[in-house]
Amino acid sequence: MFTSAEEMQALQRLAELEPPLTALEDSLAALGHALCSNDAAAIEQQAGELHRALARAVAQFAHAARAGSVPRVLRQRLALASGRVAAQREALARATASLDRAIDVLLPSEPAGNGIYSAAGHGLRPIESGRLQA
Repeated sequence: MFTSAEEMQALQRLAELEPPLTALEDSLAALGHALCSNDAAAIEQQAGELHRALARAVAQFAHAARAGSVPRVLRQRLALASGRVAAQREALARATASLDRAIDVLLPSEPAGNGIYSAAGHGLRPIESGRLQA
């Protein structure tokens, strides 16, 4: 079977872009699993892997786009992976905000003169002549 030069070039691009895209998808899945298992060490490791996989995929796709066109099926998969990255980023942002609110409730900042003692036990209001200032 004979194939045109254009078809051969498309197949070559497909072969070049498939491995970095698959690595990106695998990294996303591994990070999602680490997030679900609440494994901090695995989250840190997989986030680094995802960052590297994303950089490789973007570089390969940018090179392919400059050299010609990227096959539509791979563009769609890259767009889907990009959406998954955005969704994980949003979920992490929400979890971080929730954690920050919980910490604020558990460890409130020092009151601005509303009490007699600070959290460290120091007096907030000066005592004059042995009397507590109200």
